[in-house]
Amino acid sequence: MSFSAPESLSEQIARYLAQRIIQGQLKSGERIQETRVVSELEVSRGSVREALLILESRHLIDILPRRGAVVAMLTEEGVRSLYDLYIHLLTMLAQNVAKHWNDHNIQPLLAQVHAIQALQQSDDKMAFVESGFVLMRMAFAVAGNQYLADILEDLQPVLHRTYSLAIRRSPHETEYAARFFAGLMDAVLSRNQDALPGLLQDYGRHQRELVLAAMAEEACPCV
Repeated sequence: MSFSAPESLSEQIARYLAQRIIQGQLKSGERIQETRVVSELEVSRGSVREALLILESRHLIDILPRRGAVVAMLTEEGVRSLYDLYIHLLTMLAQNVAKHWNDHNIQPLLAQVHAIQALQQSDDKMAFVESGFVLMRMAFAVAGNQYLADILEDLQPVLHRTYSLAIRRSPHETEYAARFFAGLMDAVLSRNQDALPGLLQDYGRHQRELVLAAMAEEACPCV
């Protein structure tokens, strides 16, 4: 397998390895061997090392003394902290969208919610997960807070990883999530900012508990 421009080579390698982590092909604590990646992707060691630094900045791997790069461990404490922050940030994002949307800038968000509804019946759960993050990114332009957008974008890879773990082990989650997005958009369109914190807290806590349950099941596959 080989990669080429225009996207930076190290970014392409990072994206490839990130997908393997998100999809569960590389497990928590598993070492990422530079020489194997160099051979598999037919790239230079320098490009792989740059890619690993990118992944470390995105909270997907840890680079440890004498061990090198390993897939970041998911812990209960870490997941709880992550979702506490995520709920607050999403609430701020949704309230800003409710405050600032107009007939023009809301149309892409409405179209994306319809796309999410269509994907609910699909077997491609990873596409469904990605569609939710696409909606989040579309909301950035409407919310008008670049600092908030930057923080959420920085957290997106690790959130993608945790939610992908949960949704692989929860066959009915797409139905729940599709209903949530529909309800969220209704509250945004009615500019009901008071309803948004409760909606997002319920959804964030639900998602967090799914992740924790999936982690426990993965740690003990015999159960």
